[in-house]
Parts: sequence; C-alpha cells; structure tokens
Amino acid sequence: MFNDLFITSMLAQANDAAGSDVAINTIWDFVVKGGPMMIPIFICSLFALGVFVERVSSLSKSTIIPPDFLDGLHNIMRSPTRDRTAALAYCHDTKSPLGPILAAGIKRLDATPELMEKHVQDAGERSLLTLRKNVRVLTVIASICPLLGLLGTIFGMIDAFQTVAISGEALGKTELLAEGIYEAMITTAAGLLVAIPVLIGYHYLTARIDGLVTEMDRLTVEFLDEHAYQQAMPATSARVNNANTSVPYTPASDGGNGHSTMTVGSATELSGGA
Repeated sequence: MFNDLFITSMLAQANDAAGSDVAINTIWDFVVKGGPMMIPIFICSLFALGVFVERVSSLSKSTIIPPDFLDGLHNIMRSPTRDRTAALAYCHDTKSPLGPILAAGIKRLDATPELMEKHVQDAGERSLLTLRKNVRVLTVIASICPLLGLLGTIFGMIDAFQTVAISGEALGKTELLAEGIYEAMITTAAGLLVAIPVLIGYHYLTARIDGLVTEMDRLTVEFLDEHAYQQAMPATSARVNNANTSVPYTPASDGGNGHSTMTVGSATELSGGA
C-alpha cells in the first residue's frame, strides 16, 4: 500500500513538472518557446513602435500648421508695400510644409490661374511626401509579421514531426506531437499580435494625414484667393483710368471750325446715339 502511494505521488510530481515545462507563465516563456523566428518579429515590433511614435509627434497640428504662421504672412501681404520677397523669405524660414505651398502661389500671383494652380499642386505633392515619411514602413511590417509567424510555425511543425518520426518511444503518444504543435503555433500568434496593432496605427496615421491635407488645402485656397484679388485690383484700376482719360474729338457737324474735348466713353455714347 505504501509503495502504491509512493509511486502515485512520484507520477503526480512528474506530471506537474512536465506541465510546468509546457505551460507559459511569463512573456519570456512565450518568447523562448516560440523559437528563433521570434527574434525578427520582436525587432519588427520595436521598429514599428518607433516609427509610430515619431510620426504621431511630427504630425501634430501645431507643427504642420503653426498658429502664428498665417497671421504673420497675412500681415506682410496686407502691408502697403506688399513685399513679396519678404513673404517668400518668411515662408522659407518656417519648418511647416505649408510654407513651400504658399511660396509657390506667392511667386506666381501675376500668372494665370491655371499656371498658379499647377505650381501650387506640385508643391503640395512634395509636401505630402514629407507628411507620409516612413508611414509605408508600417504597411510592410504589418504584412511580413504574419508571414514570419507562419514560417516559424512551419519550422516548428517540421521539428515536431521529425521528433516523433525518429523516436521509437513516441509511437502512439499523441501528447508529444501535440506539445510540438502547440509550441509551433506560438510564432503565428506572435506575428498576428504585432501585425494587428501596426495596421491599426497605419490607418490612424493615414486618417490624420488626410485631415491635415484637407485643412492645408482650405487655408491655401483662402490665402491665394484674397491676395490674388488684391494683386489684380491695381491693374484693373489702371485700365479703368486709362479708359476714362480725356482725348480731343472733332465732331463731324463742326466742319472743322472748332475742337470739342470729351472722354472716350462720351464719344462712344455719341456715336451710338447717332
């Protein structure tokens, strides 16, 4: 009887020891049992975290659209001198991607609307590349992490079946195969655990960029509409003044005996009435 109790207790301890070897109690156990493929997955997770933090800090609205930038530029362009050289220097001094866009429009305030729009659009596309810097890296990481996990699982399955195949004692013991498969699936889980948050972070940054681009487009259109109109005002006034300038005019009924002076507008009305 005592021998049976002793054997039973020894078997229970052995089972507990085996269970503790298989069980995952800490994150370190999770990493170790996943095998070598956990290393590139872990590196990808760190790299994705660094890119996400950098982009979130760089894409703040106060950085992309400084609150005092447009006020200062409006003050320069609304001054009596309308010094475009000073306005261009002001745009180039800012770190905001809005600066090059507005500078492209200021340079071509005298150009046709089509030409101005083309240059502003080109500058906007270059600034958009700055906003999207390193964001594509997140899509790459979100794509390759599940593949790395699947590759690790395939390697683990190969190792598990190889262990069963070369072990004569493993015949009929499904727990040995189950243990190998269970450890092999860890890398797939790790790959998905990295890829899903990275994909969410990518779409969050993309939505944030789209919102900033929409706001920058609105501010650019409002700025150029105002100052392009002001730029056209002096030229329009000059044409009106030239059209109303007095010129000598000799009526046909006068017979050449005298000269009457009237504006071009009055002469047109007279001839129309005749």
